[in-house]
Amino acid sequence: MSETSLKKASSNLFTINVIITILILASFFFTKSIEIVLLGLIAMLFMGMLFSKNDTIAYVCKRVLLAILTIFIIAAITFFAMNFIPGGPFNAEKALDAAVKATLEKRFNLDKPVVVQFVLYLKNFLNGDLGVSMKTGREIATTIFDSFSISAKLGGYAILFAVFIGLFLGSVAALNRSKLIDRGIIFFTTLFVAVPSFILATLLMLVFCLELGWIPVWSSSNPNYILPVISLALYPMSYITRLTKTSMLDVLGQDYIRTAYAKGVKRPVVIAKHALRNAIIPVITYLGPLTAYILTGSMVVETVFTIGGLGTKFVQGITNRDYSMIMGTTIFLSMLMVTMTLISDLIYKVVDPKITFK
Repeated sequence: MSETSLKKASSNLFTINVIITILILASFFFTKSIEIVLLGLIAMLFMGMLFSKNDTIAYVCKRVLLAILTIFIIAAITFFAMNFIPGGPFNAEKALDAAVKATLEKRFNLDKPVVVQFVLYLKNFLNGDLGVSMKTGREIATTIFDSFSISAKLGGYAILFAVFIGLFLGSVAALNRSKLIDRGIIFFTTLFVAVPSFILATLLMLVFCLELGWIPVWSSSNPNYILPVISLALYPMSYITRLTKTSMLDVLGQDYIRTAYAKGVKRPVVIAKHALRNAIIPVITYLGPLTAYILTGSMVVETVFTIGGLGTKFVQGITNRDYSMIMGTTIFLSMLMVTMTLISDLIYKVVDPKITFK
């Protein structure tokens, strides 16, 4: 495509998107179909990806389209794998009458073919209906909202702990390369990476809660986040420490760092303003996978400390074959992960404006 035609296409993009938006709103007004709105949104994102002159806007449109596709694939794999496993949510009910079981299966569309069930679930999901639990009868959306508030607080504390402590220890190790403090930091970070979180959580609870009695065991009346946060954060903290050290050593060897020292800039300023700012770019890259680790790792930690967060609800849903809970939590967590990955990618631009998206 020539530069002239590209400019012409870009100039018409806004007009096309306005027309698509008007058609979407009119169609939704007359048909009340959320599917039409979704298709229109996909069309707008596709147009933005192809014809936007702004690299960032085109990149965001592309990533949002990929996110929608990713969530759909995850939902499809989860739904069909869940249904193809022998058994069902009501098979464990030994005393359940056959007529009652048939009624329950009809209520949750389990009497229909699996493909039809999936289509019906997607239609309900697009209309904001995640269904109700097959075991408790409670709204899935309400359960996710209530339990995620606990998991979000636990995960938020763990991410902050991992990032700030990891950056600090990585910088200290890089600035004291091959010294005793560097060897000690690397030894302990390697140890924390090697030990699984559930073993670490169990050991911390046995030592500090039961043996020493320094920290109370978690309870709903007296929630104590210290040990769960440490258990959840030590692995990513160790990874960030090693990542920061490697990146910092590379940055400290660059010409602009030597130039800053030659101009008489004080060392703390050089480290904070020039070295660390460029060294944290790989750490930002890790924020997306870090969020995924925190979300999945919290399931184990919440189970060990009996914390009633979203991870616990997800594990209970799998154990009880609660299809509605499994699908609701899976889609919610996948949406959260792809969103955090996109946000971490966009932070690149804030940290280093020279970065361009292609």
